[in-house]
Amino acid sequence: MAAPRCRPMNLLPLPRRSEDEILRVVIAIDAFKGCLSSSEAALAAKAGVLQAYPTAEVVMLPIADGGEGMLEAVMPIAGGQFCHVRAHDPLMKLMDSRYGVSADGLTAFIEMAAINGLPLVPPDQRNPLLTTTFGMGELIVDALERGCRHFVVGIGGSATNDAGLGMLQALGYRFLDHQGVPVGLGGAAMERVAAIDASNAHTALKKSSFTIICDVTNPFCGPHGAAHIFAPQKGASQEVVRALNRGMESLAKVILSKRHIDVKEISGAGAAGGLGGAFLAFFEAKLQSGIEWILDFADFDQKAAHAHLVITGEGRADRQTLMGKAPFGVLTAAKKLGVPVALIAGAVHDQDELLAAGFDAVVSINQGDVSLEDAMNPVVAAQRICDTVKKLSTTVFV
Repeated sequence: MAAPRCRPMNLLPLPRRSEDEILRVVIAIDAFKGCLSSSEAALAAKAGVLQAYPTAEVVMLPIADGGEGMLEAVMPIAGGQFCHVRAHDPLMKLMDSRYGVSADGLTAFIEMAAINGLPLVPPDQRNPLLTTTFGMGELIVDALERGCRHFVVGIGGSATNDAGLGMLQALGYRFLDHQGVPVGLGGAAMERVAAIDASNAHTALKKSSFTIICDVTNPFCGPHGAAHIFAPQKGASQEVVRALNRGMESLAKVILSKRHIDVKEISGAGAAGGLGGAFLAFFEAKLQSGIEWILDFADFDQKAAHAHLVITGEGRADRQTLMGKAPFGVLTAAKKLGVPVALIAGAVHDQDELLAAGFDAVVSINQGDVSLEDAMNPVVAAQRICDTVKKLSTTVFV
């Protein structure tokens, strides 16, 4: 079947294409969290395109914004291997975790959600005064011992608000109170820190570089900082939020005094309960938008430059999609190339705002009254993605 010409949808008049040109579609869909992984959603969308146009050329690019799903998106491109390790979860219980290593063995790809993610803590045990990033540090130590010297760390979806103290303690740093006693673990320890002892920090850290990817630009502390904005969803009451913020204010002063870096002034330092600030202050890390890094790593511009359509998506699309989430990153990159973008989602709200932002089509895969159980069924969701994309493909191309 000859590839159809692409009909201009909302905003973008497309150049005329020859009738025998093969239809090219790029699929870059985020995970439908709790239902389908990025790859599973992309496979369903690909099936829909091919049912409509069997000769189409379809490129799938699993994506993530720095949280859950980062390893799935990165490792097929990196071409390396997974390293499995026993490490401590946010409540200091040993668990099986993993990270990726590049084919040359020099770069470690770490998904913080795999060891310090919120789903790892039962809802009735969520308390950021207690949860710790210690396990994150253990993964870094393991990678350092394997010879990795470059680190790409996705820090979205944390259960913690300890400003990275646990991670740093696992890496050999000691945080002491006014009596010279170690402060312990968890968010409650931040306010007790009076001194920092780096004499036993892992020596390989001085030869290592860190790129931190996430979609959060919040400051370290204050009304828009880590504690006030994100700690409530991690189980913190308003009283606990205030205690955490006091701890971060106090810790920021100690870091400024001892490390000569004012984390309070750095955008993104509040990411992952202040973990972003720890990487910036102690390792001079580079903080980067998760989706921008993923798209660059996947060579999106080259793969999408001659596409007729890009299909992106996520579980729920609304005005928050426009605040740096993965589909908006895809939209931004595709529009620079002059390629139209269709957005599919399990649930769609604020459709007019999404269309006004530049998406050429915004479609829910669930039409009519659909129960949550039905919508979250992976088999059902995959079939609905397939059917939606098939219908979308026959609608937007003539």
